[in-house]
This record gives sequence, C-alpha cells and structure tokens, in this order.
Amino acid sequence: MRSEPPRDCPLCPRLVEYRRENQRQNPDWFNGPAPSFGDPKARLLIAGLAPGRTGANRTGRPFTGDHAGWLLYETLGKTGFATGTYEPNGQDDLALVDCMITNVVRCAPPQNKPETSEEKACGPFFTAKLAELKDLKVIVTLGDVARRSVLRAMGLKASLGIPGHGSEFQAGPYRVLNSYHCSRLNTNTGRLTPAMFEAVFRRARALVEQ
Repeated sequence: MRSEPPRDCPLCPRLVEYRRENQRQNPDWFNGPAPSFGDPKARLLIAGLAPGRTGANRTGRPFTGDHAGWLLYETLGKTGFATGTYEPNGQDDLALVDCMITNVVRCAPPQNKPETSEEKACGPFFTAKLAELKDLKVIVTLGDVARRSVLRAMGLKASLGIPGHGSEFQAGPYRVLNSYHCSRLNTNTGRLTPAMFEAVFRRARALVEQ
C-alpha cells in the first residue's frame, strides 16, 4: 500500500466533487490530496485531521497557507524540529528535522469536517506512512478528532487514551501526545496559548531523545 494517494484519488465521491469545485474556482491552487511533509527518518509524526481549503489544499503543503501554520512552524523551530523560515505561500527554505507532518484525511473536506467514511477510506495511507517511518517513536495529534482518527487508522479503539490538551498515552509502539488544534479559533480565544503548544513539543522532544 502506498503512503500517498494519487493526485486524482477517486476514493471519496464527496471530496472528489469538492476538489473539482475548487479546481473550477481556483485553477492555480494545488487542489489535491496534500502529501506528507518532512524528514523520512523522523522520530516524531504530527497528525492533523484534514487539509484546510485555503491552506494545504491551496499550497500543497500541510499547515501552509492558513493561520495554523504560523504557530505550528514557529513552535517546531523553537523545539529543534524545523529549520529555515516559514512563508504562508510555501515558497521558503523551511525544512523539518526528525519530524514529519501528515493528515489522516488527505483531501480538503467541506466545512473542514470529513465524514467517518472518508476517514476510513483514507486511513490505509496513514497506516502505510507509519510503516515507512522506521524510527518513529512519538505521535502528536492536533485535536481530539484527529486523535480518534489516528487510533482508528492504527486499528485501535478510538476511545483509547485521554482526551484534551496535554494528554499522553501509549498506542502500540508509539507514545501519543494530544494537543488542542493550532487553529485561529483556539488561539484567538486563548484556549491554546503559544506556551501551551510549545510545552507539548518540548515533551515530544524529551520523549524522542529517550
């Protein structure tokens, strides 16, 4: 099983139609399954739920082009998981170190909400990515929905582990840390502060070094 879906992946009819709608409206956008980004020797995997319409669906790189990318990549730089400078158009020298970023659902869904059937259809790509990352030790999930989707893709119960920001548990051979998503909604309301987010990745750094 390949770990990256084809550019014209046909598995989810609703997402295919949404992709085509975006292609008609914005033909210069990426408009396809957003590929994983990072270091193939990563010991840390960051898992989001799905690309944003004007984020990775536009630029072709996870968490690039929308608000969430600013905090994520700044935090990865502070904790030694990224080098270079992030630009929201993706035209930059940003590189991940010992870290990979992916989404459980690779295509942008309407209203940023994939359906359960779409999570299941795309899950094997996530499972294949796990198999590729031979040095992987830690997974950071961004949001409880992403956490449940990751667990399902691993063949585990979605209820495994503790929900909420900063929760930590073992899932198979991996240590899983859960964070609130670095969305504008969470950061603007103070539900997620930069210090809270950085603490998760400081913990991830400590765990990968063990």
